[in-house]
Amino acid sequence: MKIFYTDTFKIPLPEKHSFPKDKYYLLRKRIENAGIVPPESMIVPEPASEAEILRVHDPVYWNRLKNGELSDKEIRRVGLPWSPEIVRRARYSTGATIAACRTALTEKIAVNLGGGTHHAFSGHGQGYCWINDSVIASRVLQTEALAYNILIVDCDVHQGNGTAALVRNDPTIFTFSIHGKNNFPFRKEISDLDIELDDGTDDASYLEALRSGLETSLQNFSADLAIYLAGADAHKNDRFGRLALSKAGLARRDHLVLEHLHRAGLPVAVTMAGGYSPQVSVTVDIHFQTVLAAVRLFQ
Repeated sequence: MKIFYTDTFKIPLPEKHSFPKDKYYLLRKRIENAGIVPPESMIVPEPASEAEILRVHDPVYWNRLKNGELSDKEIRRVGLPWSPEIVRRARYSTGATIAACRTALTEKIAVNLGGGTHHAFSGHGQGYCWINDSVIASRVLQTEALAYNILIVDCDVHQGNGTAALVRNDPTIFTFSIHGKNNFPFRKEISDLDIELDDGTDDASYLEALRSGLETSLQNFSADLAIYLAGADAHKNDRFGRLALSKAGLARRDHLVLEHLHRAGLPVAVTMAGGYSPQVSVTVDIHFQTVLAAVRLFQ
C-alpha cells in the first residue's frame, strides 16, 4: 500500500494556535517506526498544478490566495495565517489526494496522511481549508477518464459544506457526510446524504447511523472510486468535536467504512481530515488506527 505525505512542508504558526502543528510529522514517524509498509511506499507527491486547482476554484480567488492578496476577513474565515509556505502545503496536500486516488485505482487503496479540506468553496476558504482536495482530485480523475462516478464518505465531525456546495446537483459525485448537528459549520449545505448527530453521541449510536448511511449510499449510487475522510475529531476529548466516541469506537468506524467499500469492490483513497485533541498523541493514535485498518483490510 502506498502512503503519500507532505509533513516536510512546515506551516509557520503562532505558538498557541489551535491547529495541531506536529500531528502530520508524528503520524508519519509512527508509521515508519511500526514498519507497516516498506520505506519505498512512503512517498512525497507532486503538488497539484494550477490547471488542476482551477478545475474547481475560481481563478480570481486562487490568484489572490497564491499572491497573498486576501483580506484580513478572508484569512480570519480560514483561521490560519497566510504565508507562501501554507499555499505550498495546500498544493502538495491536494497533490497527495490526487496521487492516492490514481494509485487506489490500480492497487485498491492508498492513503494521504493529510487532506480532507472539505470546508473550501470555489471562491473562498473556511475552517482551516484553503482549497478542496477531494473535489479537485475527483475532477482530475474524471478529466483523465480514470473514474467517472465518485463517492465521498465524510466522517469528519464537521459537515463537508464546501464539498457539498461544489458538487451540488452533480450526478457523478455522491456526498455522504455524517457529522455533529450543532457543530461548525453553523450554516450547513445539502449533501446527497447528511446524517446529523446530537452532542454526546456514543460509539453504538454513531456506528448504527454510519452503517445505515453507508448502505444507503452504496444502494443509491454506483461508484468507480471512493474517497474516505477519516476525521479524528469525533473523539470524546477533541476540542472541536462535541461527540463522545472512544478510540476503540473510531477504530470500529474505520473498519466498518473500509469493509463496506471493499465489499462493494471500490478502490479507496483515504485522507485524514480533522483532529484537534489537546494531546496530539491521541489524534495521532486515531489517525494511525485508520492507516492500520487500511493496511490490514486491503493487504
